[in-house]
Amino acid sequence: MKHLLPELMTLLRTNMSILDSGLSMPVIPSTTGLAEAIPLFNTSPYLLVQDDGPLLGYIAVSDVLQEMMHAHRLMEAYFETTLETAGSALTLINEEAKVTYWTSGAEHVFSINKKDIIGKPAADFFPPDRLQSLKTLYTGETVYRKQHQPRPDLFALINARPVQLDGRIVGAVAAEVDITTEIRLHQELLHMTSKVQHLEKAVARLRPDSDPFSRIKGSSPVINQCLETIRKISTTSATVLILGESGTGKELFAKAIHDLREPQTAPFIAINCGAIPGSLFESELFGYEKGAFSGADPKGKKGKIELAEGGTLFLDEIGEMPLELQVKLLRVLQEKSYFPVGGTRMKQASCRIIAATNQNLLGMIARNQFREDLYYRLNVINLVIPPLRKRKEDIYELTQTFLQEFSLLYNRHIELVPPEVFKLLFQYDWPGNVRELRNVIERITILTTDGEVKPEYLPDTFIASMDQEQSILHEAVQLHPQPGLESVSSSSPESSDPSVPIHEEKKEEPLDTSTLSYQEKLDTYESDLLLQYLKAAGGNKRTLARQLGISRATLYNRMKRLGL
Repeated sequence: MKHLLPELMTLLRTNMSILDSGLSMPVIPSTTGLAEAIPLFNTSPYLLVQDDGPLLGYIAVSDVLQEMMHAHRLMEAYFETTLETAGSALTLINEEAKVTYWTSGAEHVFSINKKDIIGKPAADFFPPDRLQSLKTLYTGETVYRKQHQPRPDLFALINARPVQLDGRIVGAVAAEVDITTEIRLHQELLHMTSKVQHLEKAVARLRPDSDPFSRIKGSSPVINQCLETIRKISTTSATVLILGESGTGKELFAKAIHDLREPQTAPFIAINCGAIPGSLFESELFGYEKGAFSGADPKGKKGKIELAEGGTLFLDEIGEMPLELQVKLLRVLQEKSYFPVGGTRMKQASCRIIAATNQNLLGMIARNQFREDLYYRLNVINLVIPPLRKRKEDIYELTQTFLQEFSLLYNRHIELVPPEVFKLLFQYDWPGNVRELRNVIERITILTTDGEVKPEYLPDTFIASMDQEQSILHEAVQLHPQPGLESVSSSSPESSDPSVPIHEEKKEEPLDTSTLSYQEKLDTYESDLLLQYLKAAGGNKRTLARQLGISRATLYNRMKRLGL
């Protein structure tokens, strides 16, 4: 009996009184599974169980049916509890396209009672062309987080998958999440944003600027080359792709291209592809018709493409655009036409496109994260914006511009920016580019209350980076000492003692101080002493300033005076 499979073991009877019934009963070994045993009940209501010995017992069909009914009810209870716990609007339809299950979540989202819809065709309650579950049933299509409209007044995100049995589709399952409220709130936010943009445009009209490049600061060769490229671009209506790291000011260059090739009244509409949820992007870009969903503007709403009519649509962070929308954007670029969300009438796209990204689109194409055909449609002309570390000669002009802006904003009067501060600004690599420089200047403007900018007003991360660089430089000096600084690289125990005069411990080729003045001798001694202390502090100026009881600014000034 220990070999009897679990589903049959509990059903085995050992009372063999049925042998007196005279029925012809099939005999099965104890290793028989339930699927093999069930067809044998067609010839007898009982099955005998026997291995290489006496009869072990028998199994009755009534017991099997009762056990199967219990298993079915148990599975149904688990199944129903699981579906109700999922929290989404779950719908199951059979191969006849009738609703076989309808969760309470579906009742809440669609306002249809379970008893009113179960057993009835789904098409009786929803337009068949809007019902993704029907499409999944008929085509086998599987979708994940796809935006759709089961009704004109409802927007939802849907996951749908066909149910397959023995290689054929016998039904479909759909899980939907209502996003109508989210879209309504987003549209309200966009409405307020549009008002702000309208006010900004009104202010700009009161202060027109005839120079399209006025907001682009710098005169370095790489910037001049960019401006020359923009002048060439302005004579065409070609699509432009702007490439550059984050913080380089790609939108400023896009606006310059627009101002050069469009009339003053032409709109410039910018949209950040990484700041809008994928589920809302389509309605944001293409707009929607009136009555497209509940809570929306009853008159409908224009999309960014329509708002940019006769002007420029700037698609910032194009690499963040969802793949499914990349196909639709490609259609706009190729055919100059599109359908609004919920609309049946095609609209014409009469705007020029400028796209920008800080990502490697070719790498994304290799990883199937960006469409190759869209890339070549966008990349008719490309403009590469250099990072700030490759145009450091522009830091002075940018710093003066930002200082003027923030001095007025925070009512600070900046009298002096010391050379050591500018030296630190020029030495820094600026991973955040012009945006980071602007933030740093805003910080030091706020902290400057006495009219003089001081090095300690720079961010701690900025100073830490500089200290690390100086530490590396100091180690290089240790490995490759310069004439007159032999004591810095000395490995003798006495060299770590700052009380020992440097030139007394070096007997070979002593420094000739006979021709030096008294102050020059003091400076030489102080220079050597500071270098020893700096070595003991591991090259970290912040630690050295703390040990000497002076500020970092004082230490920087003293080292600068000594030529260190």
